Amino acid sequence: MHRHLITAVASGLVAAGCLGGFARTAVAQDQKPGTVLPVFEVDSHFPTMPDHMLLGGVGGATADSHGNVWVFHRPHTLEEGNATENGYVPALPVLQFSPTGRYIQGWGGPAKGGGYEWFNRGGLHSAFAECAACTKERRLNGDGRPGSGEHGIAVDANDNVWLTGNGDGDGQILKFTKDGKFLLQIGKSGVGVDSNNTEHLSRPAGITVYDKTNEVFVADGYGNRRVVVFDANTGAYKRHWGAYGNKPDDKASRARQASGPGPQQFNTPHGIEVSNDGTVYVTDRANNRVQAFTLEGKFIKEGFIKRESEGTGTAFGVALSTDPGQRFLYIADGSNERIAILDRASLEEIGHIGRPGRKAGEFFHLHSLDVDPQGNLVTGESQGYRVQKFVFKGLSTAAK
Repeated sequence: MHRHLITAVASGLVAAGCLGGFARTAVAQDQKPGTVLPVFEVDSHFPTMPDHMLLGGVGGATADSHGNVWVFHRPHTLEEGNATENGYVPALPVLQFSPTGRYIQGWGGPAKGGGYEWFNRGGLHSAFAECAACTKERRLNGDGRPGSGEHGIAVDANDNVWLTGNGDGDGQILKFTKDGKFLLQIGKSGVGVDSNNTEHLSRPAGITVYDKTNEVFVADGYGNRRVVVFDANTGAYKRHWGAYGNKPDDKASRARQASGPGPQQFNTPHGIEVSNDGTVYVTDRANNRVQAFTLEGKFIKEGFIKRESEGTGTAFGVALSTDPGQRFLYIADGSNERIAILDRASLEEIGHIGRPGRKAGEFFHLHSLDVDPQGNLVTGESQGYRVQKFVFKGLSTAAK
């Protein structure tokens, strides 16, 4: 097993693992004395795919309570790219790997004979057939052509698997057992944007389940502009809110604001996670920020991640460290191809990991991330067609 040491560094410098059998540690010149940052090793052989089975664009990557890694990818991206020649086949959409990266199983895809509505991979639903604004919206959000399809994934404490899709017209989330048995659909497909609708979603992105209240929290963000909460057993609607706890407004401007007061509406809420103490963290992708709320949607505070950045946004996925106080907040910065490390108490950036590239520890369109029970990071790249694992090795403190 090949691993490459990565020390998180303070803002302004990059630390990245390099292929070639050696480790490289970068030390930040501007790191404040006494700053504590996590240290990771990249497992460059994680995961191991079966022979002639390929991984497409990764919508979501997560870890369950046992340390298994779950991946939700887009098989059609391989077919459209003519990668399935010479006996190679796309893997099924939902993949499970052991903590060491061994392939366990794959399942998912459109239901035979109905039962549930799978996510739209290509073409337009009827509700979007004449929607020029939808094409414009895709350009604003930076998610490319229509029909991205498979997107977010979460595994709850009962090992049930939750899925979202951001294809045109997708207004549903799906719940399965760990073996792929269908359990529940919330919402329906073929719908338009309506951030205050209580029956369906619109191209939802991130998803997580808070076991203490048995609620599923969704960053309903490619079409709608809100967080929405449902009962995890019945799918019953509970509540929703927008940026700062405001009522969502679909007509509000999506123009970037690089300075001054933050925009009063979300612009692609993309990732979502709930801390052990019940704080909800939402990454507002195109607004380059993360906002924190109570479980009921009361705004607490926000932090910006390289707010001046352009591109597709600096706040994709969000995850929390596993120490008792969950000291660190990890943010997938897709525009700058790195993992930003925030102090959870202040939401200030104190370090980062990675840089653009194809080597171990580097990223090509970093899209999602999660933390397993041992504190290891798992990342997914939607255009890099790759999952990486960063093994947590401890903490590093800058000399005083």
